[in-house]
Amino acid sequence: MRILVIEDETKVGCFIRRALEEESYAVDLCEDGAKGLEMALHTNYDILIVDLMLPSLPGLEILRGVRQARIQTPILILTAQSQVDQRVKGLDAGADDYLTKPFAIDELLARIRALLRRGSTESPGVLQIDDLTLTPATREVTRGGQRIDLTLKEYALLEYLMRHTGRVLTRPMISEHVWNQDFDTFTNVIDVYVNYLRNKIDRGHSKKLIHTIRGSGYMLKVD
Repeated sequence: MRILVIEDETKVGCFIRRALEEESYAVDLCEDGAKGLEMALHTNYDILIVDLMLPSLPGLEILRGVRQARIQTPILILTAQSQVDQRVKGLDAGADDYLTKPFAIDELLARIRALLRRGSTESPGVLQIDDLTLTPATREVTRGGQRIDLTLKEYALLEYLMRHTGRVLTRPMISEHVWNQDFDTFTNVIDVYVNYLRNKIDRGHSKKLIHTIRGSGYMLKVD
């Protein structure tokens, strides 16, 4: 999943980015409100984490700008203000959740997982297609009841595919959300990792779940 963090406190922002990257999220960090809004409007993110007190443009204006553009990306507010009226203003401006500073990183991660689940039709905390299951809270992946061990990047790729089951995911989309970089037409790293996943997910099973869509990309679906 790709996350935009708009936070002007360098230490806090770097701390959040490091923690999220350790959880296999792709992260963009911005310390300026106006630039953060521009990034949110022109890049497809899965979650926005927005501080309320920002230079050049307050967090509330970022929220309003995103929602006025009809972008429904989940937004989590970070704020050092504990007053109820400030939290209410943020939620009314379009935020989906808020977290008061200082906060525990485990709580931030749990809130992110909860926001991602809201867009999922699967049972709470579990992604599933056929006999393949993935539990984000524990990173446990099983197929047919058998546990599958994945590297961090393999897991990130599988989670992205499972959150968009039945949808064609192009190589540029995968590159942005899993590798956090623009797609390089001269590299086959995405194809290599898809093959890694196929060997672990589909090998030995009559039903193939990972499909190549020629000229487009990849799709996770029941064959």
